Amino acid sequence: QVQLVESGGGLVQAGGSLRLSCAASGRTFSNYGMGWFRQAPGAEREFVGAINWTGTRPYYADPVKDRFTISRDYATNTVYLQMNSLKPEDTAVYYCAASAIRTGSVNSRAYAYWGQGTQVTVSS
Repeated sequence: QVQLVESGGGLVQAGGSLRLSCAASGRTFSNYGMGWFRQAPGAEREFVGAINWTGTRPYYADPVKDRFTISRDYATNTVYLQMNSLKPEDTAVYYCAASAIRTGSVNSRAYAYWGQGTQVTVSS
């Protein structure tokens, strides 16, 4: 089992920044690919980005590319999502997830473990 707890969400104005954290506990953190997803009201959960088990290859969905950055800290078993130049359309609940696929995946079904989510609201 892997337990994931997100934090760092909040209300920010358009153009601002937030950093989300995802603290992992349980099984060896370094064995998992980690992903971030988001879900806006009335919408399906969508892929934001992911990072491989070594932390060397992050990749992102087109809407957030060049604005968001994923990193991971093995000393604290934490994954981060740095979000810059935020837009109102980034408003959603953000979830981190862990996958046994070490590269991570764009497919939410590849992730067995999920956090509870953290709300991000971007005002215009």
